Amino acid sequence: MVLVDDLAEPVPLSGAPARVVSLVPSLTDAIETTRQGLVVGATEYCTHPTTLDVPRVGGSKYPDVDAVLALRPDLVVANAEENRPSDVERLRADGVAVWVTAAARTVPDGLASVRRLLTQGLGLGEPPWLVAAETTWRPTLPVRAHAIIPVWRRPWIVIGRDTFAGDVLHRLGVANTYADAQDRYPRPRLDDLRAKITAGEADLIVFPDEPYEFTVDDGPEAFPGVRHALISGRHLTWCGPSLVEAREILESTLNQE
Repeated sequence: MVLVDDLAEPVPLSGAPARVVSLVPSLTDAIETTRQGLVVGATEYCTHPTTLDVPRVGGSKYPDVDAVLALRPDLVVANAEENRPSDVERLRADGVAVWVTAAARTVPDGLASVRRLLTQGLGLGEPPWLVAAETTWRPTLPVRAHAIIPVWRRPWIVIGRDTFAGDVLHRLGVANTYADAQDRYPRPRLDDLRAKITAGEADLIVFPDEPYEFTVDDGPEAFPGVRHALISGRHLTWCGPSLVEAREILESTLNQE
């Protein structure tokens, strides 16, 4: 059967995949939680489920393609934003079916993409955690803060328009100061970030612990006296089973600031 992925590329499969290599941490979590034992290879950053014990094939940006091929996968799952097209093209050239998910702009978009992968690409039933996540994230709270959300420093990179993480915070009542930026991940100077605060356009800095691991001593010191929150990057950016608990955890953390 020939299916198409989120990018409308064909995914030739001879049946339901029995061996999957995942190059995306959130998809690894989603697949393995839904059907234990289906994932036979994953990246070094695939930390969940914590019981996952499979060969590692490098990172998302620079996977060891030869190591992926050596695992003889029926299907490789990747993401348009996290993985390089050149790696996807090489896998396909070697005869491996690859399913690429789109970079989700909202929580509903992300969950719909995961549903397609699980039910169409992998031939699995709809998992209870996915339905629970949809229900949990349906409400949107009134705006109570305007935030800058860095995801990297040296240089500073922040969340801009049309991002999954931005929608997560929006639903929690935290507006993204850079939501109208031209880029999805702008690179403002530190002086520009501070100017947003001085101008009253931001009253909160949200520091996730991934992809850059911001800590109490690394990040907040750049914005002395400004209210900030240190949050779980997995709960902010992963579209998978973590969303079931993410809302309560993020709300609790944000309410402490």
